Amino acid sequence: MLEVSAELRGRHFTRVADWSGTELKTVLDLADELKRLQASRREHRLLPGRALGMIFQKPSTRTRVSFEVGIAQLGGTGLYLRADDLQLGRGETIKDTATVLSRYLDAIMIRTFAQEDVEELAEHAAVPVINGLTDAAHPCQALADVMTIRERLGRLDGVRLSYLGDGNNVCTSLMVAAGKLGMDFRAATPPGYEPAAEPVAIAREAAAASGGSIELVGDPAAAARETDVLYTDVWTSMGQEEERERRLTDLAGFGIDERLVRLAGPDAIVLHCLPAHYGEEIAESVLYGPQSAVWDQAENRLHAQKALMALVIG
Repeated sequence: MLEVSAELRGRHFTRVADWSGTELKTVLDLADELKRLQASRREHRLLPGRALGMIFQKPSTRTRVSFEVGIAQLGGTGLYLRADDLQLGRGETIKDTATVLSRYLDAIMIRTFAQEDVEELAEHAAVPVINGLTDAAHPCQALADVMTIRERLGRLDGVRLSYLGDGNNVCTSLMVAAGKLGMDFRAATPPGYEPAAEPVAIAREAAAASGGSIELVGDPAAAARETDVLYTDVWTSMGQEEERERRLTDLAGFGIDERLVRLAGPDAIVLHCLPAHYGEEIAESVLYGPQSAVWDQAENRLHAQKALMALVIG
């Protein structure tokens, strides 16, 4: 039977900044092992009888399916809870919701808008709270990202990772993870789309300790040149639909196309957390091209989150 460390049991995972590089590597190591077990169809019911509540105020493909399938493969049960199915959607406080759900569930995953709501839920919950996405952070995506990078390149230390486009929640969570894991991270964004100051400061402090680096640039070609990983995300996220036309204009030239892939070099990999908008942040020929690791990256949401759940629920 696979042995799982109890050191992280009971921990919340609301943002990458709260976990050390060593703790993140513990998740990655277990995720690699769970992926191998799943590929060989070997059972790994590490959480028999456990229940995960999944609160969704934002819809999702990958988050819902990966968490629901993941907890089932671990021997537990996932409950899909739309916000308007809960009294939370009718004015019950987050504190009361956290207190009640803690009596029924072994962990809570929430995908919502405000980071403050996730932090308040964690403050009052007696079970682990996992951030499935907020407007400020996407820590589970960052786990899958670095898992994929290490899987493809064989290392994280010294990997050159270039993120192009909007310095959003995906960018900031990945940047902090990169800083903690000794990577050289570059974010290429147009004026007004830079990542928020707080995660940049956290990432730079972590990078100084790990031997990595964090750089903000305005030239996508310079960021792409001789990098190991090219990464992008949608330019218009949920809740920003009214800004779409302006964003398309502002971000023009920051999409990953075949020219930028050539600048990166033949050994570079391309990542995108999906869904993709072809002709905007990425070309379809790149997403389905020989240097794309996007589909492994999407699959790794399952394995990384299974490892996270196994460690924090126990």
